[in-house]
Amino acid sequence: MHVLFLSHYFPPEVNAPATRTYEHCRRWVAAGHKVTVITCAPNCPTGIVAEGYKNSLLSREWVDGIRVLRVWTWLSPNRGFLGRTINYLSYMFCATLCALGVRRVDAIVATSPQFFCGWAGVLCRWFLRRPLLLEIRDIWPESIVTVGAMKRSPIMRVLEILERQMYATAQQIVTVGDGYRDQLVLRGVADEKIAVVPNGVDVSQFVPEPPARQLRAQWRGDKRFVCAYIGTVGMAHGLDVVVRAARKLKSVGRDDVVFWIVGDGAERSRLENICREEGLDQIVFTGLVPKAKIAEVIASCDACLVHLCKTELFETVIPSKIFEIMAMNVPIVMGVRGQAQRIVLSGRGGVAMTPEDEESLLAGIEAIARDRVSYRHGRDYVARHFDRDVLARRLLGELSAMIAPTPATIPFPVPVPEATSIASAETAADVAADKRAAA
Repeated sequence: MHVLFLSHYFPPEVNAPATRTYEHCRRWVAAGHKVTVITCAPNCPTGIVAEGYKNSLLSREWVDGIRVLRVWTWLSPNRGFLGRTINYLSYMFCATLCALGVRRVDAIVATSPQFFCGWAGVLCRWFLRRPLLLEIRDIWPESIVTVGAMKRSPIMRVLEILERQMYATAQQIVTVGDGYRDQLVLRGVADEKIAVVPNGVDVSQFVPEPPARQLRAQWRGDKRFVCAYIGTVGMAHGLDVVVRAARKLKSVGRDDVVFWIVGDGAERSRLENICREEGLDQIVFTGLVPKAKIAEVIASCDACLVHLCKTELFETVIPSKIFEIMAMNVPIVMGVRGQAQRIVLSGRGGVAMTPEDEESLLAGIEAIARDRVSYRHGRDYVARHFDRDVLARRLLGELSAMIAPTPATIPFPVPVPEATSIASAETAADVAADKRAAA
């Protein structure tokens, strides 16, 4: 089977869609399938192209047997509505044009958000006349209204019409949680058209290890309780709660807790300016960290904060980072309600907090500090229920059923090679085809 996968994000980017796409695709390749990913030059969240890449019209590379085609996009940092919209639209058009040159495709997968990546899948479905599996990891455009990035308007109504057309065009829809499925059913999507394949973790990549003393010293964590937020610093994540918690600790003269904010995003500069003006040195902004170092960062924390704004829509979200943190047996202060919170509590991997409530955040930290053993049991739970190999096989099964309704054997006996994040496993025919195209 040849799968054409449309994803705005792909390694070396380290966000959830990049990781999920890569981890699934490399397993499908190991199982004997062919996968072509159409993405763009890695630039998230800064809008600056990663070292070693160019924002050219089209570039080709091989990553662990995956054929990766990178198309030109209008570059924009992960902030500002207009620039990001142009960035998304440019990907939609360029990815669709690129897809027209990909031969012998059996199935198309498009992952949303971003929304226009989903619509690139719709256009490819129409032009290539191949079945489309739409992966939904956020309810868009509703989510941008929720965080205040847009107000309800005629433009929003147009986007909602496009949203429903996108769902209708897909032959199959896969969501990452039951809450998303419920939201789609409310929007008129037939329940039998939706499958749930959650995010997961490769437990061989995230193994409990001792804290890195040098890292803790570098980020002012020596002899202090370290609570780290790791991920995008965006509007949806409500990290003002960390500022308020640090402010409260400072007001009572406590300096035994330090917060690490590891990552970048639209809100980082604003939050950093507040901390600088108020002298809140209990918060350390580390900036982006390479994916290869994430496990070391998690291991060096006493607890990790997972948080989203307090809104009903976000109770459908299951942040993929919870699986990696739980796999390392580091406790989570869980500021996301719904199914995600139930996973953490069921796996004895952390404590619940009320989103946007600094008192609740501090209470969660105190609970973990008092009993550091009781909340370090997540690894066994995610290994049993959220193993990447099993989930990749399930998603491959959905693809196979979509293109061949009769029962079929899905080859998946091959051990998945260790991730290398370098070009590998090219076939002579594919390389020759790429050279002819380049000439």
